[in-house]
Amino acid sequence: MSRVELHGIAKRFGDHAAVQDVNLVAEAGEFVALLGPSGCGKSTTLRLIAALEQPDAGRIVIGGVDVTHAPAAERGIAMVFQNYALFPHLTVAENIVFGLTVRRVDKAERARRLAHTAELLGLQALLDRKPSQLSGGQRQRVALGRAIVAQAPVCLMDEPLSNLDAQLRQQMRSEIRELQQRLGITMIYVTHDQTEAMTMADRVVLMRAGRIEQQGTPQDLYERPASTFVAGFIGAPAMNLFPSPKGDALWGVRPEQMRLLSALEGMPARVVAVEYLGAESLLICEAGSVRLVLRADGHQLPRKGDTVGLGWPDAALHPFDRDSGLRLTQP
Repeated sequence: MSRVELHGIAKRFGDHAAVQDVNLVAEAGEFVALLGPSGCGKSTTLRLIAALEQPDAGRIVIGGVDVTHAPAAERGIAMVFQNYALFPHLTVAENIVFGLTVRRVDKAERARRLAHTAELLGLQALLDRKPSQLSGGQRQRVALGRAIVAQAPVCLMDEPLSNLDAQLRQQMRSEIRELQQRLGITMIYVTHDQTEAMTMADRVVLMRAGRIEQQGTPQDLYERPASTFVAGFIGAPAMNLFPSPKGDALWGVRPEQMRLLSALEGMPARVVAVEYLGAESLLICEAGSVRLVLRADGHQLPRKGDTVGLGWPDAALHPFDRDSGLRLTQP
């Protein structure tokens, strides 16, 4: 297992600062998710760790060794890409051991590692097939197998599930997390999907405009967002944000923590839409010029156009500075 450290990493492309002063530590055996919208710098950060790009400033340390200027082959890493990058003319077995073949690993050792990897991923019956004969999920497993067979202590993943349908993504999330824990490898995983980050990672690193906005456990980011950006990005639906009664701050309340009251209680609001989801429903309400979402039981709901009152427990309130968007208490 290897610890990955980034110290003051920066990268520019012309006038654009893609990554700015990123400081990050992925402990040995930890699953770290780099999360954020397109263009926030998460994939560039991963490429810097992988030696696919060179930083303009800062240091990269893997396993206690400064590898800032070392080639990828000397960093002890494996990488899984979004597009699988499989050779169409090679079989599954040949794709998995391709890197070992190039490095002239002994044939018996290649066979041993292939058998072990195929068993881990359930690919034993597919080893003689070509990629064109596989489903999307099977191709993703082959790409994972190529990373696992290298026995690298660090695995980097760049949005590996984005090409799969929703049901298969859910299945693969569980499989990747279980595999990472079983092998004890350090994994750094790039995604724009908060569900992937929140369900898979030990620690989530949320990026914005090339910087780290907040990092911590999934619970940290959900329950104690450091800014309105974090509050709006983490959670589905996002946290409700609205002016405080005095107008000197912004208040945030999660949709599931809002309470439906009578029209004479709490914050008066009008129901503008009801989204029925079965066991629960989302009420979209307007309180003046502010739109708020309430997650409620799926039965006995008010109708569109009804006037209601909205309330919340004191402990559910998140205060933010109106100008900077930063949390008014330390996260």
